[in-house]
Amino acid sequence: QVQLVESGGGLVQSGGSLKLSCAASGFTFSSYTMGWFRQAPGKEREFVAHISWSGGSTYYGDSLKGRFTISRDNAKNTVYLQMNSLRREDTAVYYCAAERLLIEPMRGDYWGQGTKVTVSS
Repeated sequence: QVQLVESGGGLVQSGGSLKLSCAASGFTFSSYTMGWFRQAPGKEREFVAHISWSGGSTYYGDSLKGRFTISRDNAKNTVYLQMNSLRREDTAVYYCAAERLLIEPMRGDYWGQGTKVTVSS
């Protein structure tokens, strides 16, 4: 069965960094576009970033490029999100998603359960 398992969330001070991981199984990871989304309390889900199957193409949500970096390791079936210069407004549950044939905006064929990131001042 398909599984996307996020990890790496936690509590971090403003200005700090975290690296999220998403381990995939149950599908051909290297054939899928992978993405990250987030949902803050009381807000709608927001697109963060996605990366092509090869890792050669990345795309970021508004205002996130430069602070966040998405990457993947197809040998490990894992996608990452490096988050730097974190701000309180980055506090959210972060979700990993996989999409076989990307049609913008990314919708996700498969979703993880999420990992919580809390940024304190």
